[in-house]
Amino acid sequence: MARTIRGERRGSVPVYGWVRANLEEQLTEAFGSVEAFEDYYRFDMAHLFGGPHAYDREALKELREQGVEITPEVALELSMQPYDASENYDGIRAQLEHHQKQRGRFCYVQTPGIFECLNGVFGIQNHLVYLALYPETLKEVYQRQAEWNRGFADCMMDLGMDMIHISDDWGAQKSLLFSLDMWKELIYPFHKVFCDRVKQRGCFLSLHSDGYVIPALPGIKELGYDVLHPWQESAGMSYRRYLDDYRRDFALLGGLCVQTAIGFGDLERLESEIRRVFDTLRNERWMFCTTHFVQDHCSIDELVFAYDLAVELAR
Repeated sequence: MARTIRGERRGSVPVYGWVRANLEEQLTEAFGSVEAFEDYYRFDMAHLFGGPHAYDREALKELREQGVEITPEVALELSMQPYDASENYDGIRAQLEHHQKQRGRFCYVQTPGIFECLNGVFGIQNHLVYLALYPETLKEVYQRQAEWNRGFADCMMDLGMDMIHISDDWGAQKSLLFSLDMWKELIYPFHKVFCDRVKQRGCFLSLHSDGYVIPALPGIKELGYDVLHPWQESAGMSYRRYLDDYRRDFALLGGLCVQTAIGFGDLERLESEIRRVFDTLRNERWMFCTTHFVQDHCSIDELVFAYDLAVELAR
């Protein structure tokens, strides 16, 4: 995996997929467990979830029930939970034992970004409005979040995580959710706080951001991201653009589109899409994966068809 990310390995493609969230019950019925499915296809990597939350979710719920609008000013009055309480990482330790130590998988961990994680505090519609109304106060909120994220990442790297994976959705289908100038002023500087720490410690760094993020790509490169997920073709991001401009800068995780390829019962189209992506990216810095969580309208038969083919082509 490390060699693929660095661009040192050609031909053999690592395989993974975001399958648990919506298909756990179906996979358990068909394979015995999600873990058995992962073992059957010998997944090369694992996406881990766990650790503390920055804000107490019950406290947020109580405020909302009291009719309090959680504005940036209110958020600054809220306490953030400690990121370094050892017991909060017991679940992560168990996942690392299972995936990394017992199966030799490359492990990356879900880590808050700046914009997406605070949608849970503000609500996305309010948050977008606050970007315009309260930018200076938001900077204070974002600085606190960035410092918390840096501490969280340190704890994960101390446990031996292979990659810190930042989730921060910035894209709609045809544009960013906000102007590029706003992204440069309000998002980029605070990503840099924790990106710099991860790179200083020599750990790989990846970004998940849905939608059309072409305008932000130079900044993603400058921040030092090693991997980008998903490079969403269905949002107008052609692989030609990656190959022409960014193949030397970062690797891609993705290739199996949940919006256009898998989950629609059209096996001929699905096969054609998988073969096309392999033909395009096989010798690049690329790891095969779904572009997001496979949706629950995807049958297990179709999922098996896709991964039988992907593994055959990858290995």
